[in-house]
Amino acid sequence: MAEIAVERHSTITCPDCGHRATDTMPTDFCQYFYDCSGCGSVLKAKPGDCCVYCSYADVPCPPVQEARARGEDPDCCA
Repeated sequence: MAEIAVERHSTITCPDCGHRATDTMPTDFCQYFYDCSGCGSVLKAKPGDCCVYCSYADVPCPPVQEARARGEDPDCCA
């Protein structure tokens, strides 16, 4: 089976102040919380999302990307 290309960088946008930051996403765990460097808010994953990147960023986390590429349900942290 061919290796699935995963984007490791994602731009997260704070829903409180609109600050945007591009970060490298972890591949070995789900990041439930994120400290906004713009306003200091602590972002928490929305209900039903596995991590803050799936909730507030332009690219979902690597496990979700991989599942979608395989045509599977992207329930990475269940």
